[in-house]
Amino acid sequence: MADPVVSPARRGDADAITDVFLAARAGLGFLPVLHTDDETRWWAEHVVLAEHDVVLVRDGNGVVRGFAAVRGAWLEHLYVHPEAQGRGLGTRLLTDVLDRAGDEVRLHVFLPNTGARRFYERHGFELVGTRDGSDNEEGVPDATYRWPRPAGAR
Repeated sequence: MADPVVSPARRGDADAITDVFLAARAGLGFLPVLHTDDETRWWAEHVVLAEHDVVLVRDGNGVVRGFAAVRGAWLEHLYVHPEAQGRGLGTRLLTDVLDRAGDEVRLHVFLPNTGARRFYERHGFELVGTRDGSDNEEGVPDATYRWPRPAGAR
């Protein structure tokens, strides 16, 4: 079986991004459902793909299993389908993002998502602050992380 491949997303990938996003968030268990599947698909096409630099990771069969979306210095989204987690696909996505990043990358992650927080910390992200959830539509407390490019790297 072929290795997973990271590649740029195209406008036609909105359905695959939506599927990964909905499955990953449902698997978290602590997030409220705020939008219909159709609204989420519209958002994937008209906001995520239109306003972000998006990369996908496909498994050896060519099926989209995760995506990362970057806007400026912010990693806005990184999701891997629950059925594909624990296989290094998130690391493949994050490595691609960091390889192309400037001097730093910032992100927000929900505080209850301890697995994601450990993941980012393992990859060199530093906690820079927490918020009470009043700044996100889910109303869930979150943390801000920063990844500084190591000195001399590039």
